[in-house]
Amino acid sequence: MPANEQSEKKDSMRLQQYMAHSGVASRRACESIILEGRVKINGQTVTELGTRVTSGDKVEVDGSLITPETQMRYVLLNKPEGYLCSLSDDRDRPVAIDLLKDKYTERLYNVGRLDMFSTGLIIFTNDGEFAKKLSHPSAELEKEYIVESSTPLPRNLADDFTKGIRIDDVFYRCKEARELNSHKIKIVLIEGKNREIRRVFESMNVGIKSLTRVRIGCVEIGSLKKGESRNLTPSEVQGLLKLCHN
Repeated sequence: MPANEQSEKKDSMRLQQYMAHSGVASRRACESIILEGRVKINGQTVTELGTRVTSGDKVEVDGSLITPETQMRYVLLNKPEGYLCSLSDDRDRPVAIDLLKDKYTERLYNVGRLDMFSTGLIIFTNDGEFAKKLSHPSAELEKEYIVESSTPLPRNLADDFTKGIRIDDVFYRCKEARELNSHKIKIVLIEGKNREIRRVFESMNVGIKSLTRVRIGCVEIGSLKKGESRNLTPSEVQGLLKLCHN
């Protein structure tokens, strides 16, 4: 291979990797964006995942020019109720990222989700590799929730949820569940299927008064108030990565 081709190959990276390093989304999400035809390189729409780009290429996503960010951000937000974990909403509902825009200029996106009516910890980053590692099902990263019910908890709820419950052909099982009092329970999930806790409670006719995520892996909510955010410390970032099993 000629020297100039070797140099060009060394200087290039896969398009989805370039996008992730630019804070667009996780690498997996970037692949979907490419396949949807939303990416252009030097003015040409690209839908091939194997496409490579170099530092001299002009890359646009949805018409906006992107460039890799040199400053990696890892932000912890205590999401209040009523905010969506999405970068935008076509119904103009409030999104959690709006709570960070005054503090951070980087393009951040959420790692995982909390439903609109749940509160608590959510991590935002512009590091695609970090997001991919934490969000992959094989990571088996613990998420701890405190749930307050509007009606007394059934005595069998904690045991049944720990053993596993099948609802509409979907199997739900938590790693740990411990009743704190007649209306409050601690639940630890690993995979966390969509609306898992709410579906289990609904199946047992138990109303939820509040649902709060208080821990992600080694990171706890501490004194962080609703709507507040802070940077993760380097030791917390490394601690989260070490806890991932992938």
